[in-house]
Amino acid sequence: MSSPTKVLVTGANGHLGRGLVARLAATPGAVRAVVRSQRAADQVAAVATVDTRILDYTDEQALGEAARGCTAAVHLVGIIKETRSARYADAHEATCATLAKAASAAGLERIVYLSIFGSSPRSQNACLASKGRAEQILLGGSVPACVLRVPMVLGPGDFASFSLRRQATSRVLPLPGGGRTLQQPIDSRDVIRAVCAALERPAPISGALDLGGPECLSHRRLVARAAALHGRSPTVLSVPLGLARAGVALLERLLAEPPMTAAMFDVLQHDDRIDTEAACKELDLELTPLDDTLRATVGPESR
Repeated sequence: MSSPTKVLVTGANGHLGRGLVARLAATPGAVRAVVRSQRAADQVAAVATVDTRILDYTDEQALGEAARGCTAAVHLVGIIKETRSARYADAHEATCATLAKAASAAGLERIVYLSIFGSSPRSQNACLASKGRAEQILLGGSVPACVLRVPMVLGPGDFASFSLRRQATSRVLPLPGGGRTLQQPIDSRDVIRAVCAALERPAPISGALDLGGPECLSHRRLVARAAALHGRSPTVLSVPLGLARAGVALLERLLAEPPMTAAMFDVLQHDDRIDTEAACKELDLELTPLDDTLRATVGPESR
């Protein structure tokens, strides 16, 4: 960091969280990680030796104590798939409300919140609407908050990269709507750089920035670009969107914990067409070329 500070990182055990912690930990004492379990704490310890607190993200007193001595917070808590034990309202609105109060009480100077492109309280999608309400909570708080809305994030070993690699190496690939959904994947390293830039700005950023990768293309073309790295060319079978949605709805009715929910499906099928100029200028960020990201995350060497 450019100035003496300690950053509170919630959800520090996720792929982005671990990458951010590893970067911040290059400066001794610059990060305090917050997770919900010992297993999560062990995941953080595998990348860096830092002060790690285990607590419930909606426990205002515990989070307030963890925030003491910090000057900023990065909130990485969120889900795109709702389950019986993990509800959107709890993961998004409740954790942001708790953080807003804890940050104010602890005297934090700024908050950086990672959200999803397309989030809005007016969205018809339950996940995007919940994320939008969570954004409003932080933006309306007393501590300046920078909301970074991003689309698909590709990083080493994460779920999105695993899924894309599996599709790219398939012989026959069924895709909803023939894979016409527009995507603008961003490199996880760029997201971490963006978060650090928001933390390091002399004056806190207060507002939302939409940030995506350098190219917008259909999912079908994205798979083809990834497949070329493996010398493959999957045969795409187009599955009508209505039929795919009906199948997802059936799974939700039949299974207690379906692999896909209707809200998650629609988030994944949401078109991402992002003008990145404003965010890149604000954060002084140069985006990693898509081909470089694909080689690092889904190419043969990424294994």
